[in-house]
Amino acid sequence: MAYDLHLADRIRSILDGAVAFSEKKMFGGLTFMVNDHMCCGVLKNDLVLRLTPEDAAAALRRPHTRPMDFSGKPMKAMIYVSPPGTDSDEELAGWVEAAVKIARATHRSSDIS
Repeated sequence: MAYDLHLADRIRSILDGAVAFSEKKMFGGLTFMVNDHMCCGVLKNDLVLRLTPEDAAAALRRPHTRPMDFSGKPMKAMIYVSPPGTDSDEELAGWVEAAVKIARATHRSSDIS
């Protein structure tokens, strides 16, 4: 198993009906795309989020988060949230909604990376 299927289903239920999205296998896991931009995903048991660099820096001050360093170099706008940070549906929804907001804004502006 390359990614947590239950976490992927929970993310689908948050996105379903709220926003048009697609799914792609990426990073050895599953990525959810909004407006053809990466929004969030699942890699092993972790939630992966694409935020603004500023939002990612703030999120990294929260428990159960760490920089995404998939390539060995931390990515400024990408973070991992470990399973304890997504235990409750409310926590997971908050994370996913923050990433959706960025993906939607990316569609309107090229300033967000």
